[in-house]
Amino acid sequence: MCPPGCLHSICENATRRGLLKAGFTLGLGAAAVAALPAVPPAQAAPISFTDTVDLSHALYEGFPTFSGEKWFTVEHLVTFAKDKVNLNRWTIVEHSGTHMDAPIHFSADGMTADLIPIADLIVPVAIINIAARAAENADTALTPDDIKAWESKNGPLPEGCCVVMNSGWHKLVGDPKFAGRDDQKKNHTPGFHVEAAQFLINERKVKGIGVDTLSLDTGLNSSGAFPVHYEWLGSGRWGVECLANL
Repeated sequence: MCPPGCLHSICENATRRGLLKAGFTLGLGAAAVAALPAVPPAQAAPISFTDTVDLSHALYEGFPTFSGEKWFTVEHLVTFAKDKVNLNRWTIVEHSGTHMDAPIHFSADGMTADLIPIADLIVPVAIINIAARAAENADTALTPDDIKAWESKNGPLPEGCCVVMNSGWHKLVGDPKFAGRDDQKKNHTPGFHVEAAQFLINERKVKGIGVDTLSLDTGLNSSGAFPVHYEWLGSGRWGVECLANL
């Protein structure tokens, strides 16, 4: 992020090098920001950890998508070689790459992403591994039995956690198998079973679910039915798709 005034300076310099030809516009709200009263920093509760893991894929043009269409493009507005500054315009479908599904995605009046409390997004993660089964059957689903088996080894799911499916699919980005699209344009990828979603809603206190595939639902259930999307997001909870490094 540039500090206030940084982009203004860049734009003035780039304009002299032909930035106006690219149709670049910028609005600054520095005066409004300056008028806000000073607020002391909040005292956050201490968090202890030893490792950090990036669970997102690097997004690139041609990243696999649910529909098979190109959902992310980059246009170079100005370049360092010509203008002494690099500036791009992104065109993106909001469900590209690693991303969150907010409740509004599959409900008439659910929360949008900006309304989800931050405290509901910083949560423990329980990773349930079904990779061996998924390697044998791409249409397999994470079930209530998988959740109970995880709990028998690890104890009860942490209250307010995110339950993540590790199907091994996060290793397949760049391989046609990641989207699993057949000749009839149906996707064959693992996902949550709707009964697992119902179990977590009714019998556990879970904030979110996540998958390392393109959809919370199995690929075959992502052809119009989307039972997990409707059940889970419709309950006011969130999901994350295309997770990496599980």
